[in-house]
Amino acid sequence: MSDELTGVLVLNGVNLGRLGRRQPEVYGSTTHAQLAERLVVVGESLGLDVEVRQTDFEGEMVQWLHEAADAGVLVVLNPAAWTHYSIALADAVVQVPRVVEVHISNVHAREEFRRHSVVSPHAEAVLAGFGLAGYELALRHLAATS
Repeated sequence: MSDELTGVLVLNGVNLGRLGRRQPEVYGSTTHAQLAERLVVVGESLGLDVEVRQTDFEGEMVQWLHEAADAGVLVVLNPAAWTHYSIALADAVVQVPRVVEVHISNVHAREEFRRHSVVSPHAEAVLAGFGLAGYELALRHLAATS
């Protein structure tokens, strides 16, 4: 990440690497690679140095959050299924100075188990149901408040 720009990690959890193929009626047809390219461009326009990562491995996500905490990097986080049960993830998120939680779908309009987040109490903002635009809104929020 560049020293001139504010660093932001956009971290995507389990199954989000399948964007564009997984339930397009819920998650759309944009691939994760296309989303990542778009967020880097949007970030640059906002003065943010954006790096997008995705993992299906909880321990790797926790390590990335530790990295962000140690470096004081801002985080946009879509914890995906880990949202609902990963205390390890919640414990890592609490160490990061600024986290915006993002969900592509409106998790509150879906199955009951999706309506609870162990991450939300530690996030400064939560965006749900805006589709992929939620990521851009999160970046705009971080740029405006940095």
